[in-house]
Amino acid sequence: QCKNLWRCFGTGHERALKSALKSTLDAVEDTEERCKFLRQRSIFPAVVEANFSVPRGETFVVMGLSGCGKSTLARCLSRLIEPSWGAVLLEGEDLLKLSPEALVEKRRATMGMVFQNFGLMPHMTVLDNVAFPLQLQKRPDAHERARRMIALVGLEGRERDFPRRLSGGQQQRVGIARSLAADPQLWLLDEPFSALDPLIRHQMQNEFMQLKTKLNKTIIFITHDFLEALRVGDRVAIMKEGRIVQIGSPADLVLKPRNDYVRQFVRDVPRIRVLAMRDVMTDIRTNKQPPNPSDLEALPSIEANAIIEDSLPTLAAAPRLAVRDEQAQIIGTVDSQTVISGLAKYHDQAS
Repeated sequence: QCKNLWRCFGTGHERALKSALKSTLDAVEDTEERCKFLRQRSIFPAVVEANFSVPRGETFVVMGLSGCGKSTLARCLSRLIEPSWGAVLLEGEDLLKLSPEALVEKRRATMGMVFQNFGLMPHMTVLDNVAFPLQLQKRPDAHERARRMIALVGLEGRERDFPRRLSGGQQQRVGIARSLAADPQLWLLDEPFSALDPLIRHQMQNEFMQLKTKLNKTIIFITHDFLEALRVGDRVAIMKEGRIVQIGSPADLVLKPRNDYVRQFVRDVPRIRVLAMRDVMTDIRTNKQPPNPSDLEALPSIEANAIIEDSLPTLAAAPRLAVRDEQAQIIGTVDSQTVISGLAKYHDQAS
């Protein structure tokens, strides 16, 4: 959980913020006035009043244009960059209050980090790279667990290779395996696939989705690509000039943008990639003449949260489907015509 998190840069800003400046800022309630006050003193806010919480098991995507502060925010969460003020709580414990020694142990035990730069050690084999964080913990099963992680990311048989013998995608897999070796609670990924070519990037996204399902990690995923955010994120936060301007599900951002900035971000996103069955179905709960329950049970079914694009083969194979919620209860029906009508309705609303 992030509470009122700020990170500022500028000559002498640490000393200035700890003096009368901080107390003066506390007296200024308007965020824009605070930023203006700081800039007048050559102190530049890179993260501005970040507030959000991520439940266990969720993939929370932070995205925005280059320079918006998303990578700075990610580094503040692990204190690779020290926040100027605010709080970062992990399972209720404020990481900003930890001593340097306790912080190192907390990172080793509970955090996994993957960056755009793979950061592999060229003089170490794949196996030794992945085992390295476990060896720092003096775990006797370091190499055994490293082998399991290497197999998990699809590099079994390459344990003795050095990084120079691997492709970019394979090197990134090693970085992912290393970050997972200590079984972290929190997984921080800062644009992990942006340095890869498009084909490998798409493949890595697919493999990430499979890993996400298997491991059930709490994930903070940084990207500047909204289509990537759509694929991997449960919720997405959009940043602009250090501020989080909107947080919501991909569908919320596309269908209910809060301002013109978010609207511009999502204007070219195909609705078929964000709308789910529940958005276009015929809702039997509001139907004055609901269908016969036995007729509904005889239909093939589909999940209410299934994205339309992913469901096209299922739709093509059956003339009509029953839509089931998370409790497997039938809440509606859908066919190709209702999908087309629903897409047309949302398209008209966007226009």
